[in-house]
Amino acid sequence: METTDHSTPQCGSASAGGQKTVGKDDYLLIEAVNKGDADRVQQLLEQGADANVCEESGGWTPLHNAVQSGRVDIVNLLLRYGADPHRRKKNGATPFIIAGICGDVSLLQIFLSRGANINERDMHGFTAFMEAAEYGNVEALKFLFAEGADVNLRRETTEDRRRLKQGGATALMSAAENGHPEVVRILLDEMKAEADARDNMGRNALIRSLLNRDCENVEIHVEEITSVLIQYGADINVRGEGEKTPLISAVERKHTGLVQMLLSQEGIKVNDRDSEGKTALQIAVELKLKEIVRLLLEKGADTKCGDLVWIAKRNYDHGLVKLLLSYEANHDTNPPAKDWLPHSARWGEDLKRLHSVSRPMIGKLKIFMNDAYKIASTSEGGIYLGIYDNREVAVKVFCENSSRGRKEVACLRDCGDHSNLLTFYGSEEHKGNLYVCVSLCESTLEKFLNVPREEPMEKGEDKFALSVLLSIFKGVQKLHMHGYSHQNLQPPNILIDSEKAVRLADFDESIQWMRESQTVQRDLEDLGRLVLYVVNKGEIPFETLKGQNDEELLTIAPNEETKDLVHCLFSPGENVKNCLMDLLGHPFFWTWENRYRTLRDVGNESDIKVRNNKSKLLKLLQPQTHAPSRSFDRWTSKIDKRVMSDMNGFYKSRKGYRDTVGDLLKFIRNIGEHINEEKNRQMKEILGDPSRYFQETFPDLVIYIYKKLKETEFRKHFPQPPPSLSVPEAAGPGGVQS
Repeated sequence: METTDHSTPQCGSASAGGQKTVGKDDYLLIEAVNKGDADRVQQLLEQGADANVCEESGGWTPLHNAVQSGRVDIVNLLLRYGADPHRRKKNGATPFIIAGICGDVSLLQIFLSRGANINERDMHGFTAFMEAAEYGNVEALKFLFAEGADVNLRRETTEDRRRLKQGGATALMSAAENGHPEVVRILLDEMKAEADARDNMGRNALIRSLLNRDCENVEIHVEEITSVLIQYGADINVRGEGEKTPLISAVERKHTGLVQMLLSQEGIKVNDRDSEGKTALQIAVELKLKEIVRLLLEKGADTKCGDLVWIAKRNYDHGLVKLLLSYEANHDTNPPAKDWLPHSARWGEDLKRLHSVSRPMIGKLKIFMNDAYKIASTSEGGIYLGIYDNREVAVKVFCENSSRGRKEVACLRDCGDHSNLLTFYGSEEHKGNLYVCVSLCESTLEKFLNVPREEPMEKGEDKFALSVLLSIFKGVQKLHMHGYSHQNLQPPNILIDSEKAVRLADFDESIQWMRESQTVQRDLEDLGRLVLYVVNKGEIPFETLKGQNDEELLTIAPNEETKDLVHCLFSPGENVKNCLMDLLGHPFFWTWENRYRTLRDVGNESDIKVRNNKSKLLKLLQPQTHAPSRSFDRWTSKIDKRVMSDMNGFYKSRKGYRDTVGDLLKFIRNIGEHINEEKNRQMKEILGDPSRYFQETFPDLVIYIYKKLKETEFRKHFPQPPPSLSVPEAAGPGGVQS
């Protein structure tokens, strides 16, 4: 998808009609540019050669070729003779995008001055910023970022490629895949790139860094890149092609150092299996990697993942056989019940009983459809505890020809690789039943909220509601990105797992909406009610909320941020498809410190500091004549009088602060800059924590600033959307009972 505003034709396309017939001098011009002969180029242009002639094969113009050669002099010469700076090759690349590949900052400056769109894309979704990251061009990357390039922009590609789940990669993924650790570090540290962003196949930068086996740089730098990505929060258990985790891929690459690094990480899932059912240990044994086998065994890798001893014996690797036997590996792939320990605190005893009872296996699944192992009832068959491939699971049972069952499996397969959705492990069919096996959770959101607890309130902030809702939003956004709408979002269908993470469940009513966005509206409306349900700690039943209209619901929002978030969900306008992606950056999800920092940063704009009333910014911030009253009207009278007097004292020869939004932001900025100085100690004692003081004194200021500036260049002051969070540890008891 192209984002540039210029409607210039692509060479060789139907839209390029009207070009003059290609003459001899035109071909000579291309040849002269490729040779770097500036004098000859000028001569041919003076003779009338077409500066916009296109090569037949790829649609390259002389300008494209000059940029690729890094010849600034020839670029300027061609532009003087009418070369179109926005002309696209057949793959949609503009000279500006090629300049990003070459990394020449002077060329990038030239094309920006000629109206290039900083985020313009070629037909494969690449921007100049993405290309700079892919080719490791650090200076170009920094320059483009300073000029406003979108760090987390995802590649958008053709409809056919999207159907194949191609596209969706960010600059960070490109840098990681192509082995540029310095670029990866800059993107994460200086530019705040999203470390765990996923492409359309659900892969993050970490898994993509292990894709390219032919690039020497990647092999050299893979450990450094992995270390940086993990440091900034990349999911170490993400899945790539063939359901391979980074650990499995590292074993396949025979990269001992990388395996050791991954195993040292908290939360590494050493026994995860790929699509062929193989664990990292099994693959290491097959490849005769004794040192890696030792590392995996020391980490507690399950030796019952296959007949490992037999594999080692078949390979005549007697040292490996001895090592495996020392960890009690044997030919019995079904361990005794007393050695099998489930992870679940809620269902642990029931699972141990199920493991010990004698039951015929259904493929890889062990299940006993008895009330003693029943988790919940459904409209078709119920949900039961199960053991699938030696892993504890929840099993949703359908008739094998159930349309609901087919929807559940399809949605889970397409979208179930996200940390806020249930993990899909597999399915079995037997005697007319379909058994869908997913990750086992401890409680529903509804039951979790009913357990008495002391909520962690920092500075008056409700971190609990923020973390729960952020996870829900990210999960639903994942569905929408894959073309699905949930259609049944309600508290019983939102689960809490053993690590207190929030996961979306029950996809048997999901709809694959593809281009039609109307079906998403129901999800958004349900999300609006879920927001109110969670911020009110479940005290208002969800069914009650469903029975109220939009106007009634908005009256029970406890603050302006919640009210505006719910309003945006109920009335997304034409932005239904990307509504949730935009709302992840909504002030509801900002911490109070981030809200305060945003007000300070906007107040630090020079036009505000000098009261340039003709400036675009101050005009944007000016309330409309008939606007409703707000908490910051006549704001100077609402600040502590002593503080106001002290702050006005800085204006000895001028009048003090005025009752304008701009002056309030300047006041907040100045408070932030000077409150910690020793001379202002008394002022700090009066105000306390500034972020809390201004939030409570002017509760609608942040949302006012957000709405005024969100569609402008001043949104650069807004914080980046936060990462996914788990429920705060202090939010509930150790073992949540259903």
